[in-house]
Amino acid sequence: MNKNTVLGWATFIMIVEGLALIALGAFRYNEIAGWGFASVGLGFFAIAWVFNALKGRV
Repeated sequence: MNKNTVLGWATFIMIVEGLALIALGAFRYNEIAGWGFASVGLGFFAIAWVFNALKGRV
């Protein structure tokens, strides 16, 4: 696997984890903890966006 493949897989895994965290925040934890899970999920999306932008440049 080259660097672009690794970044592609990392992006995919981060998106799946971000969706899982947002789903936990929305459906499992209805209190204040749900907001924390959802915000961390959005952070995972931001990091996945950076990984996707780095493909082809590293």
